[in-house]
Amino acid sequence: MTALTLSSPVAVVGTGTMGQGIAQVALVAGHPVRLYDAVAGRARDAADAIGARLDRLVEKERLTGAERDAARARLEPAETLAELADCALVVEAVVERLDVKQELFRALEDVVADDCLLATNTSSLSVTAIGGALRVPGRFVGLHFFNPAPLLPLVEVVSGFATDVTSATRAYETARAWGKTPVACADTPGFLVNRIARPFYAEAFAVYEDQGADPATIDAVLRESGGFRMGAFELTDLIGQDVNESVTHSVWQAFFQDVRFTPSLAQRRLVESGRLGRKSGRGWYDYRDGAERPEPHTAEPAEAPAYVVVEGDLGPAAELVAMIREAGIEVREEDEDNGTRLVLPTGGQLALADGQTSAEYRDVVYFDLALDYRTATRVALSHSQDTSPRTVSEATGLFQALGKKVSVIGDVPGMIVARTVARIVDLAVEAVAKGVATEEDVDTAMRLGVNYPLGPFEWCRRLGRGWAGSLLDDLHSIDQSGRYAPSLALYRYACATVKREDTP
Repeated sequence: MTALTLSSPVAVVGTGTMGQGIAQVALVAGHPVRLYDAVAGRARDAADAIGARLDRLVEKERLTGAERDAARARLEPAETLAELADCALVVEAVVERLDVKQELFRALEDVVADDCLLATNTSSLSVTAIGGALRVPGRFVGLHFFNPAPLLPLVEVVSGFATDVTSATRAYETARAWGKTPVACADTPGFLVNRIARPFYAEAFAVYEDQGADPATIDAVLRESGGFRMGAFELTDLIGQDVNESVTHSVWQAFFQDVRFTPSLAQRRLVESGRLGRKSGRGWYDYRDGAERPEPHTAEPAEAPAYVVVEGDLGPAAELVAMIREAGIEVREEDEDNGTRLVLPTGGQLALADGQTSAEYRDVVYFDLALDYRTATRVALSHSQDTSPRTVSEATGLFQALGKKVSVIGDVPGMIVARTVARIVDLAVEAVAKGVATEEDVDTAMRLGVNYPLGPFEWCRRLGRGWAGSLLDDLHSIDQSGRYAPSLALYRYACATVKREDTP
């Protein structure tokens, strides 16, 4: 089954931001496009707005004047659903209410032909439930674009329980013909991006609620150590706290209140107070005129240790050994079967975040995971109240000697980047094991949908298949609520590799 031909009319129902964006994508691709909105006059206003955006594309030399004029000629506002009768595809982008969407598609079925592809742009509702109201549910599919639709490349092509393979394939190929990067996924709460991305927000909020660090510091660590384009607090301020919380709550409810998706009480209070982010002027940060952006906590300069002792293999942090030598600090190496740490002249130890706390050990400072320790500009350290101040100072001075800013946070198990990545990996592995999508599509979705520096399976290849499960096991031993219990899928994923390596 191939993509729709360019002569096939495409209709968009709902002319808000997403509806206009989807219509523009189809229009620029070369289709005749019909716009419909239940509120009189909105379709015509939307057509005018799209025309103005086409003008800006000409100004930016992304369209020629002739291409703009041809696109405008193909764009028609519709006053009734009956005017959509000859459309080959109708995409819905109306309010996120199941009853409203079901009523709309029942009405569309009375108008369009039986081979017309019907699609919803829902981000939070079940595609299966919406399509369940149809006479021909096999031609119904989810086409979840990301905002702004003309700019962001990702489209989640979601197959409901009753969606025919031919319909899903046609939707996929059509999205690709429009210049998008489609990923195929089964109908699951949150689909791919909104399901797998929940820990990015949840773990940052949890560290904040546990008084581990302030929002500015957590955001800085996620950006400058983890390689994420934005931190969780600034990103939810951009999205809108009400919108982000609504998606989290929807996924949590859809998974029967699974503790792994539990919403944040701190975010709930933010929404209740009307601090919705940039759009309201205040969220986690203050965006009002004259307001100063808080700075992340950065440690004062400290003296580097004269030497360090490397015990065992530092795993994902192995590159630090070469960096320490390059900084002119003596490195002494000792073989230790169970050692994965740096020992400082004080006798105190530096260890990569592993899901445990410094309080469990004598004189230990943990350091957080980094996407790339060479290019990272900041590293987070954590320690307990019993850790020697001199050990903390030497640990701080060591990373400063490597050219890093240092943020010292509370004694948070798994710290910030490490626990976030581990939980993202767990949800991704589980989604693939349940047949929601392929590993390749999961990685593509997370890189393009939310701009992650690596997809979850790319992280696995870098860190090792067993890394996430080991860290989550340690976290679960401290917090037995089930929030950090590694999935059975993650356990199997790690063990499968071990068996292959042990096979002669």
